[in-house]
Amino acid sequence: MSDMGKVMRILEDLRGLHVTNPRDAEFASQLHRLLAHDAGGNPLPSALRFTSTGETRGIMIIDEPGGGKSTLVQRGLDRCAALQAEPGAPKRYLDAAVPSPATLKSMTRELLKDSGYPDVSKSREVWSMMELLRERISMLGVVAIWIDEAHDLFCADRNLILRALKSLMQGDAAVIVILSGTSALAEVVRSDPQVQRRFTSLILPPVDPKADGDQIAGLIETYCQRAGLAPPAETDLVERVTHAARYRFGRTVEVVVNAIERALMDGADQLDIDHFAEAYALHEGAGSERNVFLIEDWWNLRPDGEAVEAPSPRRRRKGRG
Repeated sequence: MSDMGKVMRILEDLRGLHVTNPRDAEFASQLHRLLAHDAGGNPLPSALRFTSTGETRGIMIIDEPGGGKSTLVQRGLDRCAALQAEPGAPKRYLDAAVPSPATLKSMTRELLKDSGYPDVSKSREVWSMMELLRERISMLGVVAIWIDEAHDLFCADRNLILRALKSLMQGDAAVIVILSGTSALAEVVRSDPQVQRRFTSLILPPVDPKADGDQIAGLIETYCQRAGLAPPAETDLVERVTHAARYRFGRTVEVVVNAIERALMDGADQLDIDHFAEAYALHEGAGSERNVFLIEDWWNLRPDGEAVEAPSPRRRRKGRG
């Protein structure tokens, strides 16, 4: 294999890694409480009914772009034993990102497609498609539906969509509904008390370089080990990385992987701050005077002009020899 091929394989491996953190356990806990259980307390492949009329409940996962919410949900669903089907059997959850145009009709078509149903006629009425989706849910034993980037769905008729979400959690084919999106999603759901009461919320906080610093440092070390690199020695690197990533977990991982890519391309044995600076310039189009990894007062920079809350620096990076 060529050197470039080896680099590509390493990067593919790194981008496929999932870094377990407390958010995984919190999502798993919320999902667990929405499943029915047997007498021994083991979760069953069935949604728990919370009312005498047989209603189910849902979860909203809220984070701003780059927070890693999609990866979090996908990993949580894939690791939930009750949602795993037998080999060759249809999966027990449906998932789709909001398509364009973002309408209830186009969203329902995507979910039907994920259920294995042949392409639905575009002339079919949306409520007819919803009934068909319900039939598929019942026939396949679907337990949960996940709609990613759900905030985009409410650009159209929000009242129609809110009613549709509520209907998915009612009746014989009621399912757990999982919505992931930005804070705009939470605002829309809160606008309808009947829908809001059906959802618990998992609001993913920004990365805190003080509270999460050890975890981020461990992440960098683990990724370096997988890439065959010695970890960086700069003492304020974690603060710079999280600031460059807008204090979002998913973006933090991307910043680290992008820097490792530069190190591997350079044939380096150790990851250092210059590799982060090179990657930042490449991906952000930032000159040296606005590069988080080059200037001393990096905390005064506001990436993209956003009003991110930057902590005061605790340490200075040591001088380079």
